Amino acid sequence: MKKLYGTVIPLVTPLTEEDTIDAASLEHLADHVIKSGMQGLYPCGTTGEMMYLTVGERKQIAEIVVERNAGRLPVFVQTGAWNLKDTIELSRHAEAIGADGIGVVTPAFYRLSDRGLVDFYVSVAQSVSEDFPVYLYGIPQNAINDLGVEVCEEIVGRCANVVGIKYSYADFARIQDLMTVRNQTFSVLAGADHMYAAVCAAGGDGVVSGCAQVIPEQFAALWGAIQKKDYGEAMRFQRRTNECIRLLTRTNSISAFKTILKAEGIIRTNRVRKPLDSLTEEQERELLREMERLDYRNAIPARETART
Repeated sequence: MKKLYGTVIPLVTPLTEEDTIDAASLEHLADHVIKSGMQGLYPCGTTGEMMYLTVGERKQIAEIVVERNAGRLPVFVQTGAWNLKDTIELSRHAEAIGADGIGVVTPAFYRLSDRGLVDFYVSVAQSVSEDFPVYLYGIPQNAINDLGVEVCEEIVGRCANVVGIKYSYADFARIQDLMTVRNQTFSVLAGADHMYAAVCAAGGDGVVSGCAQVIPEQFAALWGAIQKKDYGEAMRFQRRTNECIRLLTRTNSISAFKTILKAEGIIRTNRVRKPLDSLTEEQERELLREMERLDYRNAIPARETART
């Protein structure tokens, strides 16, 4: 079964001024990501404002991305929702439209037992075909519920199509433990951008990075070094990306991503779905000024090139 690897992009969801899905901007964004050398697309994730979208909007986004992608990159749709019924509906829809797989975030808000988490994921995985890949998605700082090794082992023991996990909490020990699942064949991707190189050096498969759609040149260089197993070079690029990551995530990362993408003409507005808060005009100007100062479009900034 297909698995994710490298730099996978949780696409932002472009919105019109009327707060509807901006299909043209989403198509343009998908093309931008594909042409910039990334390895996968992950619509309707946290960066895509998933929990503030309706089921109908999420289906629309998935359809636009799968159709526009046209088989160029793997597309795994994030289908985890507020309840099991909607999650299964979105998961079946993703398979029906030709997505390559799905990611499923843990249920949120109510704290669940391990048995409850296992039952949830088994229900979702068994609602799609046995050969349709499913990634678990742990982000306990947002969803409250966490996925431990024992829970993952029980899920994969009952569902062969659960092939991996995106783990978005910066706990390196937990991430390494997750790599032991299913006799060390479980695919593990970091969700914390600054851990990309370290996770891959430890045996992980990649990262799901919202920042990478804004600074793809840097992530492409980082992935290239990882593929060569030149981890000294990879860490050099990692430190470079971290400069930009700190700026992009300082206030409201989704609004920051959209501000840069709008400034570059890739999407038409930087509107976010309320109750998310947009950057103020002053914050936008400061972000653009600081990102330009970092020469963010270049994997190796001009100031560093001048020194070498």
